[in-house]
Amino acid sequence: MEPKWLEWAKQLQSIAQAGLTYSKDIYDLERFELIRNISVEMMSQQTGIDKTVIKELFANETGYATPKVDIRAVVFKEQKILMVRENTDGDWSLPGGWGDVGLTPSEVAAKEVKEEAGFDVTAKKLIAVFDKKCHPHPLSPYHVYKLFIQCEIIGGQAKEGIETSAVEFFAENELPALSIARNTESQIQLAFKHLHNPQEPVYFD
Repeated sequence: MEPKWLEWAKQLQSIAQAGLTYSKDIYDLERFELIRNISVEMMSQQTGIDKTVIKELFANETGYATPKVDIRAVVFKEQKILMVRENTDGDWSLPGGWGDVGLTPSEVAAKEVKEEAGFDVTAKKLIAVFDKKCHPHPLSPYHVYKLFIQCEIIGGQAKEGIETSAVEFFAENELPALSIARNTESQIQLAFKHLHNPQEPVYFD
């Protein structure tokens, strides 16, 4: 579970973002800007990251604040799961990334597999909706929902992409070092439960 200070900072940022979007009174706008600055100060104080960097990453959006959506494709072949090695940290994850405007979750899953692993896939079923704060991921300034979508290979071949340096399939008991910002061991284990039992219900937080 994420620490209370991070929960409070996110809530303050959300309140400030909505207030700055919908308020018209100049004094209210000043107050909401002050709230946003407090949330940035909290993040900076706790993480040691410069306030300018945090403001660009954490307090840069407008409109009503909503969770971000991260989509991961779960692809099996011969009882093994498809993973890609991320260039950013050198560890392994399910192919995936942020949801794209104009694409359905299924289309995003297929696009990410093609771009990061080289395979053509079709989405078969949703297996989980994780709230990132409820799982052992590193701390994040964003509130993130993670959609795991099981897909089936229909073509293509293994090929790394711009963001990946290797493509491999791993057995359940031979998982590599995981990029835990993207997926945790317990989440991968849940994916294998769906391989072993296709009737396994959708998991959600």
